[in-house]
Amino acid sequence: MNTVRQISAFVGRWFALIVLVAGAIALATPSTFDGWAAQVPLLLQIIMLGMGMTLQPSDFAIIARRPWALLLGVAAQYTLMPLLGWSIAHLLGLSAVLTAGMILVGCAPGGTASNVMVFLARGDTALSVAMTSVSTLLAPVMTPLLVLLLIGEDLPVSASDLFVSIVEIVLVPVLLGLVLRLLLPRLIERVIDVLPLISVAGITGVVLAVVAGSSSTLLSVGLLVVLAVVLHNVAGLALGYAVGRLCGMPVSSRRAISIEVGMQNSGLAAALATVHFSPAAALPAAIFSVWHNVSGSVLASYWSRRPVEDAASREADLTPQ
Repeated sequence: MNTVRQISAFVGRWFALIVLVAGAIALATPSTFDGWAAQVPLLLQIIMLGMGMTLQPSDFAIIARRPWALLLGVAAQYTLMPLLGWSIAHLLGLSAVLTAGMILVGCAPGGTASNVMVFLARGDTALSVAMTSVSTLLAPVMTPLLVLLLIGEDLPVSASDLFVSIVEIVLVPVLLGLVLRLLLPRLIERVIDVLPLISVAGITGVVLAVVAGSSSTLLSVGLLVVLAVVLHNVAGLALGYAVGRLCGMPVSSRRAISIEVGMQNSGLAAALATVHFSPAAALPAAIFSVWHNVSGSVLASYWSRRPVEDAASREADLTPQ
């Protein structure tokens, strides 16, 4: 078991590089991964089951203790990122299919890796976990509504079909994982260190499938899509922090909101794009899967060297009296 934990820790540390290499392999030999796109929803179900196993009822206690912080964070998640995705796609003149992919990334709930990034950044980890959990549980309602609002006129999309897909891919596995954690706590505690390894394997499989299925599109407009994804993520991180500051949140909460808003469940976006649009629509999500782990790691590393107290005092010194 110690060996498995060491492998899991290694894979988690080099996650972004592993996914980047997987994408390069899929781009070089797309025919190797023919038919993988059909397995994307299953891979996401496994990842979401693992996420559910990491949850406990105590993770939701923050709803009663600090509802304002949680409501602010989730509201920022489901307004800033969808609007940024739509705006950046239109600003850069992306095709209707790629625009749909950008919007799907923006309308997805928070990414599962965000909790680790917030912890490393000395942010409010409890708020981060609660935001990820609540935004995920709200996804069956919020994601289809937002997608219908922002994409409906450009491409045919069924909100009811999206709802069913998200319930199957996200809600059922997460709730099943939570129930397993409650019924079999000792067993789950023994395997919980392996879950990051499973998540990395799942996301890597998603990237292989998406990049292979959209290799021609990536080769023709790859740099433009990369630029769109980088702008989307960086703007989300910056605006998430700004919203927390404007609303008087403490520095630790601002860091949590920033990372939660900027890091999306891009795997879910890729699955929905593949099922309801095309592999090309999943391309922004595949690139996002790599990039947001890089940017999140860099930001967490920077903030980890700035204690919350020092950051707060420096900001106070810069604020006009």
